Amino acid sequence: LLKKARRVREAGVGEEKTVLTPSEKFQLIDRTIRQGQLKNMVNYLCDLARVSRSGYYVWLKAAGIRKSRLEQDEKDILLLKEIFYKKNQKVGALQIKMFLENDKKVVMNHKKIRRLMRKYDLVAKVRRMNPYKKMAKASQEHRVIPNHLKREFSQAEPGKVLLTDITYLYYGNGQKGYLSCVKDGSTKEILAHYLSNSLEMDIVYKTLEVLKKSVMNKFHSKAILHSDQGVHYTNPLFQKKVKELGITQSMSRRGNCWDNAPMESFFGHFKDEVEYKGCKSLRELKHVVNAYMKEYNHHRYQWGLNKMTPDQYRSHLLAA
Repeated sequence: LLKKARRVREAGVGEEKTVLTPSEKFQLIDRTIRQGQLKNMVNYLCDLARVSRSGYYVWLKAAGIRKSRLEQDEKDILLLKEIFYKKNQKVGALQIKMFLENDKKVVMNHKKIRRLMRKYDLVAKVRRMNPYKKMAKASQEHRVIPNHLKREFSQAEPGKVLLTDITYLYYGNGQKGYLSCVKDGSTKEILAHYLSNSLEMDIVYKTLEVLKKSVMNKFHSKAILHSDQGVHYTNPLFQKKVKELGITQSMSRRGNCWDNAPMESFFGHFKDEVEYKGCKSLRELKHVVNAYMKEYNHHRYQWGLNKMTPDQYRSHLLAA
């Protein structure tokens, strides 16, 4: 009998530093009792494991509930895995919850989703912050515009706050593409994007042209275009084109990426979720980018948009 008890201790049940949960301790005690026919050792083993005898008997009575919960978990995880792998393992609990509610009409608590993801080892592939990333410096001869936006990104008026920036995309055999975007601060919708293999000024001029077509040249009367202090945006000709569109220009403070955080965040999610590195040509990369923008605007539910897509939320704001 003492040998059986020692095995329980050696397994870590009776140690203060154990990582076993009470349920795991009860399970180990029960297995020890069954294998050694030690029904009269319940008190001793429970004391050894530092759990209560009454707790052990409650655990025994709940066997049916645990079995039922396990069966339900195995059903629920199939739904989670379907969404998780369909989205290339790049969605977390909140994203999965929104897809369940909107696409599957299934309501599931986000805490349960997190528990199941931990239990079945579903770990989302996410980007790591680069501590050495720095904002581009504007040349001294270009004009820097004050920060008129002051981080008031969401003003519940579609088209009023326009955020813009450029990011690079490595693809193929070390080739580099440049993606310029304009994002609506209130609806999170990408109103315009332009992909180029050149970082010349034409990339931002083309982006403005796409933006103009996107809104059918009907800009908000108080529209603000906010960017960092990159050379493209401090360029006198670019500033002139923005002014001609009737848009007020605004810029982040020098070296402060938080002043344009929603745009930075979008590029981060884009690079997490899009498999663009395997593209062999700029044409193929454009196809991938265009497909994602359509998916993002019309099918990507967002927690901060009342679980709607950007397109749905824009309609919601306009109706309100």
